[in-house]
Amino acid sequence: MKSNSLYYFGLIFFILGCKTQEPPTTFKVMAWNILHGGNDIANGSQNVVKIISEINPDVLLMVETYGSGKMIADSLGYNFHLIAPEGTATDDKGVNLSIFSKYPFGERIDTGFPFYLGGREILIKGQKVRVFSNWFHYLPWADEPENLGKTTAELLEWEKTETKYEMIQKVLPHLEKYASEANTIPMIFGGDLNTPSHLDWGEETKKNHNGLVVPWYSTKILEDIGLIDTYRTLNPNPISHPGTTWHTKGRNDNHRIDYIFYKGARLEAIKSESYKVFFAEPFSINGKMITYPSDHGFVVTTFRIYIPD
Repeated sequence: MKSNSLYYFGLIFFILGCKTQEPPTTFKVMAWNILHGGNDIANGSQNVVKIISEINPDVLLMVETYGSGKMIADSLGYNFHLIAPEGTATDDKGVNLSIFSKYPFGERIDTGFPFYLGGREILIKGQKVRVFSNWFHYLPWADEPENLGKTTAELLEWEKTETKYEMIQKVLPHLEKYASEANTIPMIFGGDLNTPSHLDWGEETKKNHNGLVVPWYSTKILEDIGLIDTYRTLNPNPISHPGTTWHTKGRNDNHRIDYIFYKGARLEAIKSESYKVFFAEPFSINGKMITYPSDHGFVVTTFRIYIPD
């Protein structure tokens, strides 16, 4: 009897010890520039609704919301946050960024630059996660930067000549602050950066880029502060998995310019997919055909989060 008692006591102790952390929760994040509120084709905003419904993300980081966001969110049952000064009408056609969430919202995260960066806390089983929607200007842009006749050093200087670099400098202190706190409150940052990635311009791809290896500042600076590019981390071969989200039909301008990044000891990206369809062409998903309303593709990343008791 004594040995049985010790066995059961040990078993109970083991079970209780295993409950120091809940089983991980998975959730899906989508980042999409829907193009002018989805209104550039007939029934475009309704097609946005249909595509989001088929992807069924738990969190959506939207770019070019432009008045359509609240209608889309209400149609699908999401909580909706417009990245704009408090009191802004939710159907304001001048507002770029928004966040949709199946989870309750926590505190607002205002940066002072709402047109190109803002965020909101979401609460997953009580665990705070900071999520940010982002857009950076496309200038300077070249369809084929490798054909500008510039060296790597000259391309990096060219990259800093116009609006995009200025925007990054303005919001970088905010990103650095939240990244420094991400082991306590994880962060997810996504949207339309309008830039190729340094991870797509390495040694393995230089044969496609006139022999150039380019550590593009606009993405390298995010890596430098600890943010992880979910798509390229989980799909490490840029030749077999280019992840293209921008391509104009008839032009050689295809690049991966839409992203989801993250940082946090309790957060792990476990799957990431990229989708690209030409504007106003049929998009086949889950056996359904939907006319695609945007000129951007989108990224979907599934995360696992570990929530302490």
